[in-house]
Amino acid sequence: MKDTMRKRVLVATGGGDCPGLNAVIRAIVLRANKERDWEVVGSINAFDGILNEPNEIVILGEKEVAGVHIRGGTIIGTTNKGGPFAWPIKNKDGSWGSADRSDEMIRRLQYLGVDAVINIGGDGSQQISQKLFEKGCNIIGVPKTIDNDLSATDFTFGFQTAVQEATTAVDKLVTTAASHNRVFVLEVMGRYAGWIGLHSAVAGGADVCLIPEIPYDLDKVMEKIYSRFHRGRGYAIIVIAEGAKPKGGDVHYQKKKGDDGQRLGGVASKLIADLKKAGLETDIRETVLGHLQRGGTPIAYDRILATQFGVEAFEMVLKKDFGKMVAYRHPNIVSVPFKEAISKYNFVNPDSDLIKAARGIGICMGD
Repeated sequence: MKDTMRKRVLVATGGGDCPGLNAVIRAIVLRANKERDWEVVGSINAFDGILNEPNEIVILGEKEVAGVHIRGGTIIGTTNKGGPFAWPIKNKDGSWGSADRSDEMIRRLQYLGVDAVINIGGDGSQQISQKLFEKGCNIIGVPKTIDNDLSATDFTFGFQTAVQEATTAVDKLVTTAASHNRVFVLEVMGRYAGWIGLHSAVAGGADVCLIPEIPYDLDKVMEKIYSRFHRGRGYAIIVIAEGAKPKGGDVHYQKKKGDDGQRLGGVASKLIADLKKAGLETDIRETVLGHLQRGGTPIAYDRILATQFGVEAFEMVLKKDFGKMVAYRHPNIVSVPFKEAISKYNFVNPDSDLIKAARGIGICMGD
């Protein structure tokens, strides 16, 4: 039961897991503990913890967050399905539908004595934050995604760790590709933004980088591969983002039995099939990095950024600066309204300095 003399802030982590989530939670708790009249609670698996029966709400104190900043994932769990506005329900005919339980969730928050909510998540999570704020919920957002696709912040925590993992993969593929005179295609995450692909390609020294923002010409990719071989010897590394597409073509989706909607992926195997069909005879293999980009220990950069976000989020609670998301705009930690935070997708600018640098060192962007 809540101590009626103390105020309560609830923390939720939604969407995909991400290196640095625990550092944010830890920072919120440690900052809140400096205020004697506040306590922090966590909702298990995003907002499911509030809506489940019985609810799953845990007290978060210094003991619970001790040392968690070095751990990947989230100690309070997460989910990218359902939510208060689309709670999954099973119909009488056995099919699945959804129900809006947002009003009920707000009532439950009031019953639990929650004075403010900090929602840590990406674009989808912050859209939920905006809707809850419009319903009168005292809510603040913290941006989280390895994809770096939120335009209101220079970087999201988790992105740099994902880039490091992808770069390490490129480094390792170089040695095996050179040993066997092969071409390797590395598929990385990023949804419809090419940030992970571009950064890891430049850092790892890839030969080809294919991202969603620049549709690729298969002939240009072939030309670059051939330029890397002489008398059958040589190697090439291609980094391709999961949302990349050929000129005049569409984004490639894969759908497994039981999946809801479309799922990105399989673009590396499709590229290899297209290259072989076009006549490429060089030995070519694929590596799909997948969820290795999401897991593991966050690098120092992401721990620091996540800590700054957590402290600022709680200080916004103290100021009652609700309806906003924490953001990083170098060199400052600021806040922006949810509407601004979710209004524009953060695409890679094809004319950006990093793209120019990539081209300058000979990386083929597929065009």
